[in-house]
Amino acid sequence: MEIPKILESKTKIRFQDCDPFNHLNNASYFNYLINAREDQLIANYNLNIYQHGKERGKSWVVGSHQIAYLKPATLMETVTIESQLINYSDRNLLVEIRMWNEDKTALKAILWSSFVYFDLLKLSSAKHTEDLLELFENAVLPIEQTSFEERTKSFRLQKTV
Repeated sequence: MEIPKILESKTKIRFQDCDPFNHLNNASYFNYLINAREDQLIANYNLNIYQHGKERGKSWVVGSHQIAYLKPATLMETVTIESQLINYSDRNLLVEIRMWNEDKTALKAILWSSFVYFDLLKLSSAKHTEDLLELFENAVLPIEQTSFEERTKSFRLQKTV
């Protein structure tokens, strides 16, 4: 099954999410990045994590976040958000989400989020089912770098237009 490995969408930076300098507030980056990923999963993989949780009693919880702020996102700017699954196991996912300017010539932020598959009734981690593992196998796009610091440095070294 051939499915897209890098998911992409655009959004506009809103006033209520900005600081007095008209820059996206640091905490608000998480909302923009995670909301984009959730919408991209529905649009590209027909995976609604909330419906999944309601139907199966299992969903994903955040294990950790690592974020680097590279350039400010500004009030009313349209940004492009890309996301991809970079690693997975029987209980965990590692997702990279990148925020670019609209034409993807300037990287604004990069986020690594680890997610744990979680049984909402037993309140403990759970193993992914075969259908999920199949989806992840088709969706995963590993990267060369093995640490967040290496990955961030690789983007900082890239020359953009």
